[in-house]
Amino acid sequence: MPAVTFEPEAEAELEAAVAWYDEHAEGLGLRLVLAVDGAVARIAAQPSAYPEIPGVQARVAVRRARVSGFPYSVAFVELDDDLRVIAVAHDKRRPGYWLKRLDR
Repeated sequence: MPAVTFEPEAEAELEAAVAWYDEHAEGLGLRLVLAVDGAVARIAAQPSAYPEIPGVQARVAVRRARVSGFPYSVAFVELDDDLRVIAVAHDKRRPGYWLKRLDR
């Protein structure tokens, strides 16, 4: 299985979401972390099973995996030697805000 790395912004997004959920219900942040970990494990096992995000113009295909039980998706790209998580994005807030990260 390929290695999976998180861009610093994606890691920060996950940490902020966990903090928000923990403020609202004890243990909910941990449930989010476990759900994201599950999505990442599924991505690593079969990255091409996830759909490309329509309308995204990038050098490599940008794919998305939904996070079970939460309104979040993991946006990622498959590179030669690893999978890179570009964003852990809320499905309803600021769609596509993370696209500028692809230009780096």
